[in-house]
Amino acid sequence: MRRHDQLYSLYENHDTETARALQNLADLYPLVESPVALDRWAEITEELTDYTTAIADAFPDDGETFADLAARAREEQAFAGLDLYEKYDRAVNVLVLDVDETLRSTGSTDNEIPRETLNLLVTFHEQGVPIVICTGQTLENVKGFAIQGLGSELVHSGRLSIVYETGTGVFTPGHGAETKQLLYEELAPEIRRVFDDLRARVISEAPDHLRSGCHLQGNEFNVTMKPNFDTGSGAAVEIIDEALVYELDLLGDAVAALDAVDADPETVADWTRAHYADRDPEIRAVLDAADGLPDATTADPSSAVTSLLDRIDVGYYEGDAAEVGSLELSKVVGVEAAFDVLGVEDPFAVVMGDSKSDLRVMRWVAEHDAGIAAAPEHASQAVLDHAESTDALVFDEGRAGDVLRTVYALNRFAAAE
Repeated sequence: MRRHDQLYSLYENHDTETARALQNLADLYPLVESPVALDRWAEITEELTDYTTAIADAFPDDGETFADLAARAREEQAFAGLDLYEKYDRAVNVLVLDVDETLRSTGSTDNEIPRETLNLLVTFHEQGVPIVICTGQTLENVKGFAIQGLGSELVHSGRLSIVYETGTGVFTPGHGAETKQLLYEELAPEIRRVFDDLRARVISEAPDHLRSGCHLQGNEFNVTMKPNFDTGSGAAVEIIDEALVYELDLLGDAVAALDAVDADPETVADWTRAHYADRDPEIRAVLDAADGLPDATTADPSSAVTSLLDRIDVGYYEGDAAEVGSLELSKVVGVEAAFDVLGVEDPFAVVMGDSKSDLRVMRWVAEHDAGIAAAPEHASQAVLDHAESTDALVFDEGRAGDVLRTVYALNRFAAAE
């Protein structure tokens, strides 16, 4: 109770709002080659020091902690951080972060990671906390905005790793031969043949309207169709629904072409549709709306087909993407590989994400007592349910920084012990 009482005193008796405003200005103020700008930045930091010194003096036992909390966290974030520390009794020692619709949002941040969020990531990095960017995007896209937003020095520090294409590869600059790991090269030959077949045909054999309405994301391994319309728009939803059905049938055809499969392509296509409809209610709904669910009398699939499909993932993201990937190369596999390279031997991560692929990582850290989960309010329902049922870390669209501030408070309490 003592810490709670001290927090009440901090936020009731001190002007923490001004302290946070000054800290934000100090973090965001552009340090350009201008005497006027530099003089103003010096004035801000001096005023901030005056505020934090006064707060520190009011808490003689641990003034530095409370002064830092005043400048970095709102009252509810500080209390949430304290509750998390009392529940888990340890600090977060690695950040695992999805990008699209998590760190940034098409609707509220103009698809840019807010400067506040970037500065918080830099702060964690300076305190020795490794960062794992975990995304479905291509490596080149992620490298580009990471260097632009966080700086080349941080990206190449040896303490940042990029899990890209939902876990098909891991890129950790500064680690020699382990810098780039192509995890898909470890897959069985028959699985790689299926993906080679898909990639070679997915655009060239698509119907004209689908070929003009979609493009193939430039992945190294996954086969991902993206809309040529604004993400989430009515046109994007319609074309991705069609792309999903098309990819399922193309996948069935690729599986049927394998030597180990003894069945005609149309039957394997029906088996493939039924397989993924049974495993994902969203896929079932799309097939049902297109009158594409196989007849209930369809014969049971052969064991050869089932064993193959059990290793292949089909992801549906409404109005955003239809993707074929490997279940053996999930974000969980990529994150584990990233931890190995970064030397995170006893992880306690904060996992932030919005999709089913992120949920797998969230469940993995929960099962291994290796972290906590946070999700934006517009995340898929299963992700929201998980976040709410664990630590209720749900944040407003475009406000990933709010959770980072809560985690910062958690770490400050852990460091103070």
